Amino acid sequence: MILSYLLLPIGFAMLLKGADFLVDGASSIAKRFGVSTLVIGLTVVSFGTSAPELIVNLIASMQGNSDIAIGNILGSNIANILLVLGVSVAIFPMSVKNGTVWKEIPFALLAVVIMALMVNDAAIDGGAFSGLTRIDGFVLIAFFAIFLYYTFGIGKAQSVDAFSAEKITIHKYSLGRASLMIVLGLIGLTVGGKWIVDAAVLIATTLGVSQALIGLTVVAVGTSLPELATSAVAAYKKDVDMAVGNVVGSNIFNIFWILGASAVINPLSFSPLLMWDVFMMVFSTVLLFSFLFIGKRYVLERWQGVCFILIYVGYVVS
Repeated sequence: MILSYLLLPIGFAMLLKGADFLVDGASSIAKRFGVSTLVIGLTVVSFGTSAPELIVNLIASMQGNSDIAIGNILGSNIANILLVLGVSVAIFPMSVKNGTVWKEIPFALLAVVIMALMVNDAAIDGGAFSGLTRIDGFVLIAFFAIFLYYTFGIGKAQSVDAFSAEKITIHKYSLGRASLMIVLGLIGLTVGGKWIVDAAVLIATTLGVSQALIGLTVVAVGTSLPELATSAVAAYKKDVDMAVGNVVGSNIFNIFWILGASAVINPLSFSPLLMWDVFMMVFSTVLLFSFLFIGKRYVLERWQGVCFILIYVGYVVS
């Protein structure tokens, strides 16, 4: 049991550092081959910040731990809005662009509604199995392709993407060093991800709680650390576009890409006990959209950030 508690933080450290190495190494090589900063931001950096959730989910899916895989995504999306964005807004009020209000956030809401419908086979059509099948996974990935197409279109039209790629600092390493960083990053992600899943399963078994609970809380918050760090720093630097775009983009990635890929690898069964968490995911997204019309229009104020945090604390306690 003690070993599990040790493996969990070590696994998170390897996971996060592995993601950093992978992004830095891949970005450096892409820059050497003349790829623009914009495209690197849309692809390498965006995928890299979602790598922790992806690796943990893929390993959980391959091992048949559906509760951890689904719980991780639900918990990460809830934490991204209520905790990550809550902390960021509490640091500095955020003015949200018109495009984010009427396009990206509704797209994120579409993602959570589609997921909520897909995992409720038994309730909707009386099926014996509730969960995400491989077909569901391919549909989610198809939506993700549409989102990527839209994001690239926005980037080309405005010469700036939703993730503030023009503000990304890319270091040019030697080809050998960059390649080594990619290899070390992949090793760190794989080993760290496996340790996290194994430790989460063992802790849940030992404490007599569900794997979903561990996935919704400990694993979800741990894999959301890159978003928390990125958004908090962006808020401190008053780079509000990056802070909000990072959270909304990550939530879309989590459902359409990560959950889709996980379901394609191995169909994910859905526990009815997770319906409360699905509701919280939908509620937090709707609340984010609603807050943009309460008080100052298209502005997230400090009191709203505090509300996000308090709701998240209440959710975790519940």
